[in-house]
Amino acid sequence: MPLPNERTYTIEDIYALPEGERAELIDGQLYMMSPPNYKHQKLVSKFTRIIGNYIDSNGGPCEVLPAPLAVRLNADDKTYVEPDISVICDPNKITEKGVDGAPDFIIEIVSPGTQRRDYGIKLFKYRTAGVREYWIVNPAKEIVNAYCFENEENSNLYSFTDDIPVGIYPGFSINIAELLK
Repeated sequence: MPLPNERTYTIEDIYALPEGERAELIDGQLYMMSPPNYKHQKLVSKFTRIIGNYIDSNGGPCEVLPAPLAVRLNADDKTYVEPDISVICDPNKITEKGVDGAPDFIIEIVSPGTQRRDYGIKLFKYRTAGVREYWIVNPAKEIVNAYCFENEENSNLYSFTDDIPVGIYPGFSINIAELLK
């Protein structure tokens, strides 16, 4: 939930937060973040490893980076997000401070406090910013909403036991149930 809309915040406000506090900034509104739980972090670790291994074995310029990573979606000072997993294929977007512009592939792992933001606000922001693919992973329901913004026909709802195709990498799929074994 955003803080009361009394003013528009900027990235400078994010960097001014007290040590240990994390927030995201979307269209000038601050959204405080709670620490992730064990299952969330295990999924982040497993996704990072499997996607990273795929990239390493197939070459190419893409890089997989887990949160916390500053992503300035619109390369402005009003939107700063920390996707759980970001795959960036344009090395020119990567800076010392994070990523300027839209990653190619984003995975968000839903928690009760982020559900509304992940399924609503971020879905819209990621689509309009130029993200090519966005997965919303819901550990409580063991489902994945996979959105391929380049080809909406490939957007689908999957269970953790399905082989979920990674749209930006034809021929690569991830079975989350197998990943968690």
